Amino acid sequence: MTEEEKNAQAQAQADKENEENDDFKVVMPEANKTTMPQEEFKEQPDYLKVFANFYIAEFDEDDLEVINLYDENHNMVDINRYVLNNIHFPRKKLVDHVLQYHDYNFKDLLKAMEEKTGVKPEEMLTYEAWEKWDEDQRTKIPSSLS
Repeated sequence: MTEEEKNAQAQAQADKENEENDDFKVVMPEANKTTMPQEEFKEQPDYLKVFANFYIAEFDEDDLEVINLYDENHNMVDINRYVLNNIHFPRKKLVDHVLQYHDYNFKDLLKAMEEKTGVKPEEMLTYEAWEKWDEDQRTKIPSSLS
């Protein structure tokens, strides 16, 4: 057998193997990519953002006793559950997210606090103002010596 005949026979053998392999060839479809639209957050007033930030800080330190005194409608249960389930967010994002879904809980809580303590939430525009309010409320709580 000549070199050309050997090459032709090898080529025929390779073509036959390719035909058999084509039966088992896997064809991957093009990926269908879908991206989720970025979530749009409701615009919230600054005083509500500041209070939510203060609330989450107190939550992180297990120090919500003072705020709890004014929770007549169990708003804190909803807020705390949401914060606990989403605690992996950075604080700024967590504030945006919790206000997106629970702003009404915060507003109801602030309303009760305003009625009972006279605090004006719209005027409390700094974290430090809420810390001072919290400290003032703590001093008004009667303590026992038992």
